Amino acid sequence: MLKKERQAFILHQVNLHNKVLSSLLSQEIHVSEDTIRRDLQELADEGKIIKVHGGALSHSFNEVYYPTDNVYSQDHKKIIANKAAALIQNGMFVLTSGGTTIIELARALPRQLKATFMSGSIPAILEYMQHPTIDVIMIGDRISKSSKITIGAEAIAKIKQINADLCLLGINAIDLKHGTTDNDWEVVQLKKAMIQSARKTVCLTISEKINTLQPIHICDLQHIDVLITELPPDDPKLKPYIDAGIQVL
Repeated sequence: MLKKERQAFILHQVNLHNKVLSSLLSQEIHVSEDTIRRDLQELADEGKIIKVHGGALSHSFNEVYYPTDNVYSQDHKKIIANKAAALIQNGMFVLTSGGTTIIELARALPRQLKATFMSGSIPAILEYMQHPTIDVIMIGDRISKSSKITIGAEAIAKIKQINADLCLLGINAIDLKHGTTDNDWEVVQLKKAMIQSARKTVCLTISEKINTLQPIHICDLQHIDVLITELPPDDPKLKPYIDAGIQVL
């Protein structure tokens, strides 16, 4: 790749996954990590990304209050959010992860909904607090500054005490062989605990992340009950997941 092509690829990956690792980008582009670090620094100097140790973050992912615009593929995420909101019924206990799609879900909840939402995501909690009739439980522990979510053994222990009706996960990648994957070890441990603590697991993702792979495994497909994308359920891209036994919305 030329430098401009390489940096365009990096910027797209940052926007798509919210967080990228230098080591993974090096493997994908087939250049040295030193080259990747220089590219990340240039993109950061131009104000396009936030460079952190070992990689980079998107600006929207780094905000405590997510902006109402300038979120990657926001229109698609709003479609996903509306589909997910329709699954939540009065009286339910709902565990959610963080991320921009979950934020759109929080904004899409019906005003009359009476349910309990539990999360360690600070941006998600702040959105839930704006809702007039839902109860909000903060799962506390040490805070990850990059992901704006509580992490660690105490948070996992609290999640394991919960018997939720739904677990709603914003996911970074999914494919038929590996299931769901991510690039943040501590967030993956939280998501694993959330899946184990809910009767039903619902994965939310834009279709661009389907058939993609990140380095850390979360769960196999058999642990996913529902997959929600912006696509219609009969889209050919989704058929293999329906054939695997997942309900697709």
